[in-house]
Amino acid sequence: MSEILLRVTDLAKYYGERTLFAGVGFEIWRGDKVALVGPNGAGKTTLVRCLLNDETADGGQIIWYRGCSAGYVAQTGEYGERTVLEELKQAYRDVLAWEARMRELEQQIAVAGEAASAEMLAEYADVMSRFEHADGYAMDSRIRQVSQGLGFSEQELSRPVAEFSGGQKTRIALARELVRQPELLILDEPTNHLDLERTEWLEGYLREYPGAVLVISHDRYFLDAVTRRTLELENCRLQEYAAGYSGYVAQKAERLESALAAYEQQQEKIAETEEYIRRYKAGIKSKQARGRQSQLNRLERLDRPEIREAMQFFFPDCEEVPERMAEFIGVTGGYGDRPVFENISFLVRGGEKVALLGPNGAGKTTVLRLLISELQPLRGRVKLSPRANLGYYAQEFEELNDTVRVLDELVYGCGLTEDRARKLLGRFLFRGDDVFKTVGDLSGGEKARLAILKIILSGANFLVMDEPTNHLDISAREAVEEAMDAFPGSILLVSHDRYLIDRIADRVLVFESGELHSYPGNYSEYKAARAMLTEPVAPVVPTAAPVKAKSAERPEKKNTSPLKRRQDCQRQLTRTEKEIGEMEAAMAELECRINDPASHEDPARSRQLGEEHERLRTAIDAAYQTWEILSSEIESLAGSDPRNG
Repeated sequence: MSEILLRVTDLAKYYGERTLFAGVGFEIWRGDKVALVGPNGAGKTTLVRCLLNDETADGGQIIWYRGCSAGYVAQTGEYGERTVLEELKQAYRDVLAWEARMRELEQQIAVAGEAASAEMLAEYADVMSRFEHADGYAMDSRIRQVSQGLGFSEQELSRPVAEFSGGQKTRIALARELVRQPELLILDEPTNHLDLERTEWLEGYLREYPGAVLVISHDRYFLDAVTRRTLELENCRLQEYAAGYSGYVAQKAERLESALAAYEQQQEKIAETEEYIRRYKAGIKSKQARGRQSQLNRLERLDRPEIREAMQFFFPDCEEVPERMAEFIGVTGGYGDRPVFENISFLVRGGEKVALLGPNGAGKTTVLRLLISELQPLRGRVKLSPRANLGYYAQEFEELNDTVRVLDELVYGCGLTEDRARKLLGRFLFRGDDVFKTVGDLSGGEKARLAILKIILSGANFLVMDEPTNHLDISAREAVEEAMDAFPGSILLVSHDRYLIDRIADRVLVFESGELHSYPGNYSEYKAARAMLTEPVAPVVPTAAPVKAKSAERPEKKNTSPLKRRQDCQRQLTRTEKEIGEMEAAMAELECRINDPASHEDPARSRQLGEEHERLRTAIDAAYQTWEILSSEIESLAGSDPRNG
């Protein structure tokens, strides 16, 4: 039977007259993987701080069993002047002390020889036993495993922590606690500063983690991958669900439906009883009426289940969506004379939703800044349709004015009346005096909601979005997904939110080994395609939407009927034919430029034209191969259709 590590009973926390939470109770056992979820402001981080005695609870009891060791990784932290390696070794402070004492005793025993006292030998045996029990000999290899898994190179281990960004410092704190391996590891938004590769490494690490894990996160994919039990803190109360995130959502819906049905049934019974009492309290059945009144007085009345108000919105219809919204042609992007990436090409079509992925530092945000003309390409061309109306969501909210009130951001920034602005802000959960807050004083989630509202008011037909769900709770993320999925224009999205990418993406562009590759479909389909690949994928080609020779072999969704598959293949065939036509037109234009003697005055430019010609020719060949695969599959499916017999 598992050993209990932590028991919490009837815990409460108040701020003045406001109840943050009350009656909170739960247990954590060795090996537990537990999610703590709830809306922003519900008190999740405060609850954790109470568990760790960093904040004092106003009621209840917290019991840690058998001196259980706990490690906590907050969203932000303070660090001294140590190097990364020294910081990671802080996880082994006690082990390092035992190792140092072992070395001292070894020297003393060597000097004393046979005269070494029994006490000295006994202490040495005890210290060595502690060192070995703490796995001290594996200390260096564990530090190396964790630091590499979280993306730190050998050179970075020797750099002072102070030189790193805030996000990197959070990764260092995470690495320190993973190295330490406490019996209960508490993580507050651990994926916020990790790219997808590091997030997936962390998921695998935590699944095999021998201790218990309590994680606060809005990353639904991460929660599904790691946790098996869910604690929800909402409306001042804590509810427990014996499932990971997806199971919790289903169980919560069932509980809510059952609680609502019980409440409504009781209300009907109360109404019937009150009507009986009213009708007969003065008549021949007055005794029965008094009896029913007595029963009604003793009845424990159910509260109506609280349904938290969620943000709901949609993007208005676009007046016009051009066929070719944006295009990168042989673009090298970077800062000064330092390229971040070189010679990338891709096309975003009208109405297409494209996710841009890759490791931190690969150049995803640089692509967006080139697209909105904050940067100019070092080489190549960025073409934006003259009919494109671009709406940009910046990860750091640069488009918001921190010095003005929330209300003024819409009244003066978007030309709205005060009444109209207040109504719209209300739909985005800015209530009462919230509209008079200074923008700079808003939380990350509040700024995110305000930035999204401003994009809606811009009437954009092309959304360029850099981590739009980063600061939002799960309810708000779902609202953003729904609106973006229904958006009729184009979207280029940089995000680590795999739920969002799965919901909206038609295509995934991925920086891999310094090149940009294209995969049809959403995140799950991209991962399946990568798993199936046995040879390198061709880089994205210039002047056309990328086509892969095996794009017709995308993994089918389960239970796809032959008719549905045939229809899908026909749509893809039509699109492939269109792409072939566009690439051949681009090839003709390119050959005209190659045949122009002026194009060869610059040797570097001449070489680039030749490389573009070769890539485009390869892409056309691949597209024709895709066309043949699709045509054959359509014929095969037509032959298997009984209606054609």
